[in-house]
Amino acid sequence: MSEKEKMLRGEFYNTRDKELLEIYKKARKFMDIFNGNRDDDQSKILNQLFGKVGKGVWVEKPVFCDYGENITIGENTFINFNCTLLDCNKITIGNNVLIGPNVQIYTASHPTNSKERINKCNKDGIAPYKTFAKPVSIGDNVWIGGNVCILPGVTIGSNSVIGAGSVVTKSIPENVVAVGNPCKIIKNIGD
Repeated sequence: MSEKEKMLRGEFYNTRDKELLEIYKKARKFMDIFNGNRDDDQSKILNQLFGKVGKGVWVEKPVFCDYGENITIGENTFINFNCTLLDCNKITIGNNVLIGPNVQIYTASHPTNSKERINKCNKDGIAPYKTFAKPVSIGDNVWIGGNVCILPGVTIGSNSVIGAGSVVTKSIPENVVAVGNPCKIIKNIGD
C-alpha cells in the first residue's frame, strides 16, 4: 500500500514520501501562480490546484493548502482571504458555502503521547514524527465566520452557521448555529 493510500485511509503515513512530496511541490507551484496572479480569471488555476471546483466559486488570495488535489469545492462557494486548507485527507466543501477570512481547515493530526508521536528512526526520507489524517466535510449553504478552526474528522451539516473565532472539535448537525471554543450549538434554525 502506498503512503498516499495510507494517508487517505486515515492510517499513519510518511509525510516525506517521494510521491507525496511531488504532489506537494505541484500544489506549491499552482498556489504561487494563483496567489501572485493579477488576472481576474481564476477558475483555470483553481481547477489545476484543487481536485474539483464547481461553477461560480470565488477564492480570495492568498489561499494555502498541502496537496490541493484532495479538496472539492461546490458551486457558488466563496472563500475569503488567508484560508488554510491542510488537505492530507479529503476536504469536501458543499454548494453555496461562505467561508470567512483566516479560516483554517485541518485534516492532519498526530498522536498526543510524545512516545507515540516521535519516530526514533533517523533515516533520510522518513519523517521524524507520526502523522495521520481524517476527512472534513462541510454541507451545502453553510456560513463559517472568520478565524474559525475546523479540526480533523469534523462534519458540518447543511444550512448551519459557525460563529467567528470558533474551534470546531466535533461534528455539527444541520440547521444550527454553533459558536465557541470548543464550538457548541446555541440554537436551531429553520431551513
